[in-house]
Amino acid sequence: MTGTTFTGRQRVVLLVLLGAGFMLSVDFSILNVALPQAGAGVGMSGDQLAWIASAYALPAAGFTLLCGRLADLWGRRRMLMSGMVLLAGASLLGGFAGDPTTLLVARALQGSATALTLPAAMSLLTTTFTEGAKRERALGLNGALLSGGFTVGALVGGTLISAAGWQAAFFVNVPVAIVVLIVAPLVLTESKATERVRLDVPGAITVTAGLLSLIYGVVERSVLAAGVGVVLLIAFWVIEKRAAAPLAPLHILGRPSVKWGNYAGFVIFCVEPAMIFVMTLYLQQVLGLSPLATGLVFGVPGLASVAAGLLAGRIIGRFGTRTVLTVSMAVQGLAIVPLAFLGADRAALFVVVPALFVGFFGHVAAIVGYTVTGTSGLPDAEQGLATGLATMTQQVAITVGIPVLSAVAATQAVQLTGIRLALGVAAAAVLVSVPLVRRGLRLRVEAPSTTVTSDSLLIGG
Repeated sequence: MTGTTFTGRQRVVLLVLLGAGFMLSVDFSILNVALPQAGAGVGMSGDQLAWIASAYALPAAGFTLLCGRLADLWGRRRMLMSGMVLLAGASLLGGFAGDPTTLLVARALQGSATALTLPAAMSLLTTTFTEGAKRERALGLNGALLSGGFTVGALVGGTLISAAGWQAAFFVNVPVAIVVLIVAPLVLTESKATERVRLDVPGAITVTAGLLSLIYGVVERSVLAAGVGVVLLIAFWVIEKRAAAPLAPLHILGRPSVKWGNYAGFVIFCVEPAMIFVMTLYLQQVLGLSPLATGLVFGVPGLASVAAGLLAGRIIGRFGTRTVLTVSMAVQGLAIVPLAFLGADRAALFVVVPALFVGFFGHVAAIVGYTVTGTSGLPDAEQGLATGLATMTQQVAITVGIPVLSAVAATQAVQLTGIRLALGVAAAAVLVSVPLVRRGLRLRVEAPSTTVTSDSLLIGG
């Protein structure tokens, strides 16, 4: 069977793996909607609400690279199922939480479950589908469902919480996790390391502690914590250069596809969620829209995200990852530009909705492009590391993007002026990165009499 047609077993594998990612995306979106109610339900003050998000983000970003490598060494199906067990337990704990400490512990455990689950699911996806059209289509569907999960969560979150309480934002995970745990052993084959490799413990400790310190420093605006994080990550780099079996072999990190693909992913995920956060402030605090109306403003353009995920794999097959990635980034950045000139009149919605529609399409197409770029051309034994790195890039970017753009907006005394400045910086960050990524992904292979440049050489070399 050729082309992009999936076998019956591959369809079931897709259903399990994409279903797990879709659930995590819905959960993230619903809990964003539920933050005020959940905080009030356990007696948290308004200035403590940010920690409900941060308690999740720190382990989700900090442990992802380590978990991706562990999936390579100890088994991807085992890691996926462990993540689902932890997610179900953490969700039950969160749903029954009656005090702030229990709620924050539950969120931290959910973040840890995400670190266990996403790299394993992604590496199972990339090893089940061989490099080429099928993998590109599978990753496109993954992007579509992740974006669809965000849209579904934004649209139904308020209704669900109003009907069943904030606890429903936690409990909704449990039945889906149980289904994945039942079906996964029947359709997923356990991976095995090609040779027995000891875990690089010093590398694991320094990279995990470094990421946690760096992210904490950015979220809490602590120069000391961020500095400690940078020092630990430098120590990690030195350790990896000397380790016999490094956690993250430097020859992989030095590949143009891995290095520049993940740089692109960092920019993509740093900007878009932060832009959505700033636009939420604009819609509710400047235009005075209700939370439900705000959800609709984001939800309708969110349909473009789903379309982009469905189409991106096919477009990559025709034009190549480098072209699709950079053009999609340019579309994402250009779509933010008109948002930086919005006024305080509700007529601005005639600009907001089309701009978000175009921007969401470019954003998700770029996600698929960077995922294909960052995970291609590597052996199956290193797919957990590659997908762990891609997932870590995503989680770190989402975590640091919002506080950075919020800090930019806060430099202005007038809120609307601050929002415009933040959106202008967001657009500039993406557009400046486009030529850098395009240049970085250009791989030249010198032959005796000719020079060849192509996406296929980039991915394969």
